[in-house]
Amino acid sequence: MNDDTPAIKPLLARLCGDAISSRDYVGYFVNEHGEELVFAQRLGDKTAQLWHSDANWKLFRVSDHSIRLDGAIDGVITVADLIINRSEATWLSSCLAASRHLRPGHT
Repeated sequence: MNDDTPAIKPLLARLCGDAISSRDYVGYFVNEHGEELVFAQRLGDKTAQLWHSDANWKLFRVSDHSIRLDGAIDGVITVADLIINRSEATWLSSCLAASRHLRPGHT
């Protein structure tokens, strides 16, 4: 296959109902409950985009300091008003680290 556009990116864009460019860093995750998460970081954007199937594919803006352990309930992990579990937080942290070079101010 010699196409420069990965086939998965248009599929994920349709899945979460938003535009994902062929130049974006994209991550995909399925948790132990079968819920899907999509992450996209566009070159030059200060924040990345996160969608979660359990949140009806609502768009959440996330950045390097979005994952929080100090929610209303002790021990609950949140990101931008969304409760996530430890495996989702680990995946999201990896996506943020891998795409950091695309955000302004990071080299």
